[in-house]
Amino acid sequence: MTSYSNLSAFIKDCLPQLKNGPVALIFAEDEVELDATIRHHLNVGFSQTVVFAMPHFTITDDLMQQIIRVSYNFLTPTALEIALNSVMKATDDIWIYYCFNAEFLFYPFKEHRSVGEMIAFNVEENRSTILTYVIDLYTGNLLQHPNAVSIKNAYLDKIGYYALARTDLSGNILERQLDFFGGLRWRFEEHIPVSRRRVDRVSIFRNKPGLVFLPDHKFNDPEYNTYACPWHNNLTAAVCSFRAAKALKRNPGSTFEIDSFKWHGSTPFEWHSQQLLDLGFMEPGQWF
Repeated sequence: MTSYSNLSAFIKDCLPQLKNGPVALIFAEDEVELDATIRHHLNVGFSQTVVFAMPHFTITDDLMQQIIRVSYNFLTPTALEIALNSVMKATDDIWIYYCFNAEFLFYPFKEHRSVGEMIAFNVEENRSTILTYVIDLYTGNLLQHPNAVSIKNAYLDKIGYYALARTDLSGNILERQLDFFGGLRWRFEEHIPVSRRRVDRVSIFRNKPGLVFLPDHKFNDPEYNTYACPWHNNLTAAVCSFRAAKALKRNPGSTFEIDSFKWHGSTPFEWHSQQLLDLGFMEPGQWF
């Protein structure tokens, strides 16, 4: 078991431990399905899994033996950017993945290929990023699961997604960049700040000197924010997430407005990559 009392202590010591990727960084906002999140990402083959969590958050002993734990307060508005940029500055050319608790990475052929195999293919494609779509999950019964989270009774929206051209501050359309919307952030947008309505996230990326992670889940290198290379479509993945549902039920301004997340566009989540491929939530590109 490797554990650090704060971010600074971890950063001083992290270079040799994170020398080889891919590395998973899991940020725990609360304890909801934290063990399930860790176990899911251990099973897809990350070389190291680092969990940033409050000291009082409980993680089972068998998982603690397989992770690096960093005591970290995630309640400040800039906590994600500070932690992620600190790790990026302290490490070399490695692949990094980040997510929150109650979020689960899926990618094409996940059931019989490792995340390392996916990244190796992406390197052959001369891509330094893998775009992921955040697919909102929610319980089918809020009476039984008032926090909106249920692994065994999870649903997602099979329709209602769209994309808009992304523009710069002058209104110019940015090449190969789109803003994607849908899921709970679209259906309940009156309760979601405009800056948090996008469902696209560059969750998997190759670190390099000078790279900076920005507050809106984009990077300071425009190419890192593109959905594909100029010559063909690239592989994409999905982060299936209870995060929006949790927030909508935790927020006093929205919790009493929502009796159920289910609608005519809901379908049970099968916890399998093929379902996400069939629904168009990710694609293999040239990976077969």
